Amino acid sequence: MNTVTLQRRSGRFAVRQVLSLFKLRIGVVIAITALGGVAVQPGAGPGWAAVAALFGCVLLASAAAGAFNQWWEVDLDRTMRRTRGRPFATGALQPHAGWLVLMAAMTALAGLAAWAVTNAAAAVYTVAGALVYAVVYTVWLKRRTWWNIVIGGLAGSFAVLAGAAAVNPELSLEAWLLTVVLFLWTPPHFWSLAIACRDDYAAAAVPMLPVVKGDRVAAFAISAHALALALLGLALGVVADSLVVTLAALAGGGWFVIEAVRLQLQPTRARAMRSFFASLAQLTLLLVGVMLAAAIPGV
Repeated sequence: MNTVTLQRRSGRFAVRQVLSLFKLRIGVVIAITALGGVAVQPGAGPGWAAVAALFGCVLLASAAAGAFNQWWEVDLDRTMRRTRGRPFATGALQPHAGWLVLMAAMTALAGLAAWAVTNAAAAVYTVAGALVYAVVYTVWLKRRTWWNIVIGGLAGSFAVLAGAAAVNPELSLEAWLLTVVLFLWTPPHFWSLAIACRDDYAAAAVPMLPVVKGDRVAAFAISAHALALALLGLALGVVADSLVVTLAALAGGGWFVIEAVRLQLQPTRARAMRSFFASLAQLTLLLVGVMLAAAIPGV
């Protein structure tokens, strides 16, 4: 094998490690919800350059929180099949204290930059989301109670608040509705995954709802959340007076409700993964709807 091939493979490996360590795919989703907050909040907005910068700030703060999650949970990650390939768990990266300095610097930079390009409220919400995920969820709750992901769901909600506050710190009803959607969306999304990976969580002694209460109770909770999300999405469409938001909420919410009910009737791994992906579709369609409504007034 020649040197160029080795360098290319080494480069691809490094990229994969970075993507894995900083959970950039999840971070991008969270940053997109901030754009949803910008779109749903009435007002002129801070301009495309500032919105793009805020997207980067939320992504940076989320990346820092994601890396901290892996730094703190290296023992859990080595136990669970789903996570044992992460860079700290494999030993590809060593979880020394220097990483904490980097994560803290990333979070601080994200907050200061958000303040500089938007306002103090957006900056506070940007940092708060990262701190809730890193400290409240990862350190305090995850190993202690099945309420972990319920309260930890606030992390994603803060991204919506950051986006909305960038337009106007006096938050609208539309912004609060989308914030509540994100808060209620996180638990059923992760409970679906937890049903599919229940043995992993049980082996790691992580008290996720399916482990503590059983798959059927978790599936019932998922169904209840899915129904609430569908109704909240429709309420958002009505308040925003937008047909496209209403249709997006109906399509995505209906899909999630159907898959959640099917999971409740048959709580298998396959059904759980369908519910997991349906939750992603529900959120995606709703965010696309609010962005289209903001881009094309009157739809």
